[in-house]
Amino acid sequence: GSVHSRRYRTRALTSHVDETLFGTTKQVSHISCDVKETERFRIITKDLIRDLKIPSEDPSGLSIILRPSEIQRIATASRVPTREEREAMLEAQQKEREMAMDAAEERKAHIRQADLSRQKNQGLSELEAEAKERAQYLLERANAMRMEQEDELILGAQCHAVRDAQILERQQILTELQEEERRLDAMMEVDRRKALEAQEQIDELRKHQRIQMLQDEIKEQEGQQMLENLERIQMEVLEKEERQRLQQEILRINEESFLAKERKNRRDLLTSGQWNTPREAEYEAEQRRIMREKEKEVARLRAMQERERDHKAEQWLTLNARRNQEAAERDWRKKEKEQLKKKAEVEERLKAARLQQVTHKEHLLSIEAGRERAEFERVLRAQQASISKEKEKEEKHRIKLLRHAEVVRQQVREREMQAIALRKEIYKEGDRLYCFDTQRRSLNT
Repeated sequence: GSVHSRRYRTRALTSHVDETLFGTTKQVSHISCDVKETERFRIITKDLIRDLKIPSEDPSGLSIILRPSEIQRIATASRVPTREEREAMLEAQQKEREMAMDAAEERKAHIRQADLSRQKNQGLSELEAEAKERAQYLLERANAMRMEQEDELILGAQCHAVRDAQILERQQILTELQEEERRLDAMMEVDRRKALEAQEQIDELRKHQRIQMLQDEIKEQEGQQMLENLERIQMEVLEKEERQRLQQEILRINEESFLAKERKNRRDLLTSGQWNTPREAEYEAEQRRIMREKEKEVARLRAMQERERDHKAEQWLTLNARRNQEAAERDWRKKEKEQLKKKAEVEERLKAARLQQVTHKEHLLSIEAGRERAEFERVLRAQQASISKEKEKEEKHRIKLLRHAEVVRQQVREREMQAIALRKEIYKEGDRLYCFDTQRRSLNT
């Protein structure tokens, strides 16, 4: 489109022209037909006589005269109202309608009050009495139906309340079951984790026990090997000492034999009273010196043997003490091993008992959950059956009420038809009497 067409803004989807401002052909023809003769007013003075035309309100007959309210209405209608103004206008119209309805109700109430006062002040005709009786009957039936409907509404409200309570109870039971299942799952998970932790601890303890047992066996083997080595060394030392002792004993025996022989030679010399030459005397002195040195050496060797014997005795005592200590340690390790074995057996039994307890507990919980689920399903089925029965009962009662209302409406229609037929008969009888009276009067005249 063009620039001007794009600048155009729609003010309203429809257009309307109030023809009141322009008049209509029918109005113009009517006005032209009703144009009266021009009125004249004659003025007589001393000088002249003049006829003055009185100007009419519409010399051409085409002018339109509008009231201020009509002009205000046209001006208001020519303006496109906003959304707020339309809402205010609709609200004002609604208030006007409500006020009109209230005024109509008040007028009806005044008329009804006036009719009641009139009926009280004057007697009722047969038709009015019948109409009153019929109205009273209809009013009673309407009240009865209203009461039945109120009872039905109360019963329906009670049924709805019971059904809502049952639904709420069912939801609460479902929620409790779900919470119980979650709690049982959490408990089972906690027990499972505890069992896993206990199993891990037991496995770790067994691992440490195996390592400790291996270390103890290694130590025991090392100790046994050390003892065997010590015993072997001790046996070698004892054998060496025994050889040395035998050698010393041989030396001692030889020394004693030599000394005995020397003593014997001395005695022989003393007995004979003869000494040899100086050379022999020197030899004798040398032999005595050698004997003294040998005695010193023998004394030194004996002292050394004594010290060696004491040292060997001390080693023997140390070895014996070490053997006793090793035996005590072996006994202690054996006892520790037995205690660890007993502890592992006890823990294994406790673990088996704990697992059995957890399994039994899970079994009991599953049985309880199944029992609660079965009870819930039974209650749910009972509630559903009760709700179905209530709905069926409500439907039957509703059908009964509808049938009863239809019967009442049919009776009302029949009574209305009877009343209409009776009024027609009364009117016909009145017409017949009127015609008969008219004929009678005409004959008399």
